[in-house]
Amino acid sequence: MSRTSRPAVEERPVTMDWSRGALAGPAAQERVRNLGQLQGLFYDVASWRQIDPAKIVYRVRWWEPVPEGTEGGLFWGTTIVEPGRVGDEYFMTHGHSHLRGNRAEIYSTISGEGSLLLSEGGGRVRLEPMTAGSMHYIRGDVAHRAANVGERPLVFVACWPSDARHDYGGIVSKGFGAHLVCRNGIPTLLGDGPNAR
Repeated sequence: MSRTSRPAVEERPVTMDWSRGALAGPAAQERVRNLGQLQGLFYDVASWRQIDPAKIVYRVRWWEPVPEGTEGGLFWGTTIVEPGRVGDEYFMTHGHSHLRGNRAEIYSTISGEGSLLLSEGGGRVRLEPMTAGSMHYIRGDVAHRAANVGERPLVFVACWPSDARHDYGGIVSKGFGAHLVCRNGIPTLLGDGPNAR
């Protein structure tokens, strides 16, 4: 019988710290988005220009255990949206839809306070409050983004099909349908279309 040398415990490709929503490990990838990379998303362009473009708005760490495009596979990620505003509009993620419209996604909030914005087309936008423990099922044909409406970082995790393929360009070219602003201390939708509420 031949003997091979290997560690008694194999290192896992990623680990998840559920108390902080932190994803770590050699297989974890990261993308950081600063304000300068979110040009054209905030309606108050004058206020956007007055803030340091290097200011970090959010960061995403994710794990792709299978190649992108693999049918039947899943990806996992965690997002941290910093508190802040551009004028009266809350810091938010870029937002995206799925190129494969029958591929849904799930968000679950770890900590912080936020709003999940769901754009269903035709100018109709609705909100779901994001608080610790909240779960959100997002249909594949609905564009979505998360905004931090609190005073500390908004942290949430997400799981989506590896063949969903995120479309960010549609948000830039067509808009989202509404902006989430602070009015009298209350998150309020400022619509781009007649049906935003």
